Amino acid sequence: MGDPALEQADAELVLRMARGDRAALSALYGRHAPRLLALVIQILHDRPEAEDVLHDVFLEAWQKAATYSTERGTVGAWLSLRARSRAIDRRRSAPRARSVSLDVWGTDQPTDPSVDPARIRDHRRLGKAFAAMSADEQRVIELGYFEGLSSSEIADHIGAPIGTVKSRTRAALQKLRAALGEVKHGDD
Repeated sequence: MGDPALEQADAELVLRMARGDRAALSALYGRHAPRLLALVIQILHDRPEAEDVLHDVFLEAWQKAATYSTERGTVGAWLSLRARSRAIDRRRSAPRARSVSLDVWGTDQPTDPSVDPARIRDHRRLGKAFAAMSADEQRVIELGYFEGLSSSEIADHIGAPIGTVKSRTRAALQKLRAALGEVKHGDD
């Protein structure tokens, strides 16, 4: 999906981190911190809190670099999962009223040309995927991903049967996978 050379370079940085190379941590931070900060802000809606979570994520990545395995996914996915999990943990530990919108994925978002072109393409493909989803599909993704709710919690929140939530989630995820080129015609 992404640039194999960048993914390999990221994996090498994590390997160097596992050996105690602080310059590798700095390089990894420089490559991933802006995207991860945006993700955490999207979940928490509080920049200082998001910056704290981001610090924790990279500290944890430093401490657990030796546990990273390329077979389980890219470094970007590994860091994103950690960031999302820590942000949801933080959010749950200090609940407050928040609202999240998927509008940030709109295809008319301005892009920074200094950002990795592959990420810009992915951002646009995600925007198109979200635009192709129904409002109900967008809502279950929003509640599940950004709010961290389980399927049963989403069902309670929107007043729909859990089977409906799972169907909407499955349909939405299929659209995301297709947009990102992970599903070929005929695959499920």
